[in-house]
Amino acid sequence: MMRKKLLAPACLLLAGCCLLSPAFAQNDIITTATPFLRISPDARAGGMGDAGIAISPDANSAFWNIAKTPFTTSPTAVSVTYTPWLQDIAKDVYMITLAGYHKLDEDQAFSAGIRYFNLGNIDFTDFTGTPTGSGRPFEFAIDLGYSRKISSTLGLGVALRYINSDLANGAPPNNGVAYKAGSTVAADLSLYGDNTTEDGQGFTYGLSLSNLGGKIGYTDNAETKDYIPANMGLGGAYTWAFQEMHKFTLAAEVNKLLVPAFPKLTGDTDADDAAINEYHSQSVFSSWFKSFSDNAYSGSLGAEYTYDNMFSIRAGYYKETKQMGNRSYFTAGVGIKYQIYGFNFSYLAPSGNGVTRNPLSNTLRFSLLFDFGAQE
Repeated sequence: MMRKKLLAPACLLLAGCCLLSPAFAQNDIITTATPFLRISPDARAGGMGDAGIAISPDANSAFWNIAKTPFTTSPTAVSVTYTPWLQDIAKDVYMITLAGYHKLDEDQAFSAGIRYFNLGNIDFTDFTGTPTGSGRPFEFAIDLGYSRKISSTLGLGVALRYINSDLANGAPPNNGVAYKAGSTVAADLSLYGDNTTEDGQGFTYGLSLSNLGGKIGYTDNAETKDYIPANMGLGGAYTWAFQEMHKFTLAAEVNKLLVPAFPKLTGDTDADDAAINEYHSQSVFSSWFKSFSDNAYSGSLGAEYTYDNMFSIRAGYYKETKQMGNRSYFTAGVGIKYQIYGFNFSYLAPSGNGVTRNPLSNTLRFSLLFDFGAQE
């Protein structure tokens, strides 16, 4: 198991996997706390360029668009996904997700989900290189949600989320500052439209507002709390069904990060301090609207071919603007369904370098699904 050496305060910058601290914002990348909430949480959508808002519902709908859940054919389903992370430099960093739902009747359902992000073993040192201890930083989020149809073609959903980020696990105080685990709560609001025929052909669409919640901090200083990755996503998909056993879906999705840009520093101490204080002091609600002045967007294109509801082949492309991180990559995946069991695998083709290289490059992630009482 790999152990990584870091300065004690650098634990808070552990987003070598995803940028975290506004100190990095001078490269124009908008950064947030708890970036693990932006990691694609299942292998099916992961094989379609991370397009999950409008594709047909399954157990992982709780992560993408909870309003899809009442449109499922199975009364109950559960999924678990393993996602390795930064495999090029570490073997003990990964995310595990668990999601599921239960339909109360044909029109409403309860959903739940857990995301656990393990950042491996960390050896801390001070600025002289002297060991100061070790720790195992981790983050997790727990979701509970409810969704229902408001018509035969339209559904709405709401979910509540508790977020805990213990990046400072085991880190000693630094310059008199004691670190602690940060936590907050957030909500998702979503809409899903299903205009497909009985054989599954037609157009579906979705709108998802996710991670609408409070700031999070790792010290007792309330003025240094950071924003979580609030997001607005809009997606659409069209499925062609032909010769009874064949289905082909094309999906497209656009996401807008609802987080304001960190102010650019000018070198004028007074002016910079005032700008930073204004950044941290603005309300979360106003920050969502202020975020539309930046260019933090991402787009996804995905395709899925399914034979006899048993075997699927997937491909996709993901692209984001410079303020989102400037990453782009191709994905591929396969899915197998046998009775109540489902297996999904996805692969992300390497692209970029340095901070633009995706932490999932050259890794295979997989999901295991259980559909109980699925209708044939």
